[in-house]
Amino acid sequence: MKIPVEAKPLAYPAPAWVVGSYDMYGNANAMTAAWGGICCSDPPCISVSMRKATYTYTNIMEKEAFTVNIPSEKYVKETDYFGIASGKDVDKFEKTGLTAVRSEIVYAPFIEEFPVVIECKLVHSFDLGLHTQFIGEIVGIKAEESVLDEKGNPDIEKIRPVIYSPQRAYYGIGKMLGRAFSIGVEK
Repeated sequence: MKIPVEAKPLAYPAPAWVVGSYDMYGNANAMTAAWGGICCSDPPCISVSMRKATYTYTNIMEKEAFTVNIPSEKYVKETDYFGIASGKDVDKFEKTGLTAVRSEIVYAPFIEEFPVVIECKLVHSFDLGLHTQFIGEIVGIKAEESVLDEKGNPDIEKIRPVIYSPQRAYYGIGKMLGRAFSIGVEK
């Protein structure tokens, strides 16, 4: 039997992405965001939501570009730190020892050490209340060769991305359960 649970932001899994942007002085900044996902196939678009109070919100509104950096489990502490500290107060790249690299496609930095980066130009923003949802058209993707499968696509088991739980915990991925658009046919 199901019982009612308080209505709150709850979905499993949530990503633990690190969103890269430049501030008004051209300084690289990054923040962790869990409210996001793919929102369109053609053109390929990704959504990410954040509070107006964040430094990244202002950066994205001004520069109309951002990157979504997908960390591997190896960088879970740095991922958490990017969500704790504010770019207004500290250089997060200097503090973590990670490397900000300027994208050649959009005016936003990406994190060299993270295995996958998605480069986005801002196409829409929607004020939803406490958060604003940014829709970025995916104009480029970079991936470490070591995380690609035999067809040249990023492989989730090689990336080993960080997953966020709304109960304020990070997880890794589990085993594959079956092929999409395939296992259901067997019913």
